[in-house]
Amino acid sequence: MKVFTALLFLLPIAAQSQYLRPEYCADIRKHDQTLPSGVYTIYPTATLILQVYCDMETDNGGWTVIQRRMDGSVNFYRGWDHYKAGFGSVDGEHWLGLQNIFYLTQLRKCELRVDMEDWEGRQVFAQYSYFALDPERYGYTMYVRGFSDGGAGDSLSYHNKYRFSTFDNDLDDSYDFNCAEWNRGAFWFRSCYDTNPNGLYLWGRDNIGSRTGVTWNTFKGNNYSLKFFSMKIRPVS
Repeated sequence: MKVFTALLFLLPIAAQSQYLRPEYCADIRKHDQTLPSGVYTIYPTATLILQVYCDMETDNGGWTVIQRRMDGSVNFYRGWDHYKAGFGSVDGEHWLGLQNIFYLTQLRKCELRVDMEDWEGRQVFAQYSYFALDPERYGYTMYVRGFSDGGAGDSLSYHNKYRFSTFDNDLDDSYDFNCAEWNRGAFWFRSCYDTNPNGLYLWGRDNIGSRTGVTWNTFKGNNYSLKFFSMKIRPVS
């Protein structure tokens, strides 16, 4: 205990704060690079304590997972209040919550990584050097830029500067229908989408062309529902 206290004393105040109350998974990994991926506690604000899944392995680790689809165990066809607060289990399928994601992207500049896998076992990703949300009064408008291709192509830039939309809060750019309702999901829909990460968890190709699955257009098209999909953020040094 005495050695631990002495070491803390030598750290700058900001570093001490991040060590005792990490704001991101990256802060946890910074102080112990041997920790495995799993559920950890972070403290984005003075009053907000979050249980999150930390990916400590991908691309040097330190990623805070904000969305994950892996087995269809959680219903993602939900309304605004659920997407605002978050739902699911952080060690399985979940959505971290728009308000929580907003706080995380306001603390420091964040990058975004989107990992996915098809039913044939092919794993690809897309990465963006900047990702942020506006507050709720602006519909949690998303800003994303700085695309780097990991084999998935870019299906997210189409949604840049658009508000989040659910079946009970239609904020998309379509005049004909509610994209969230039509595509059985919720996202930063435009008119309507190039990706539908929160759609229905289906098995592979949807031959009837319903466009309701977990899709990423530039990888497998809008009629192919992916086996695995995850969105994760990390502060940019």
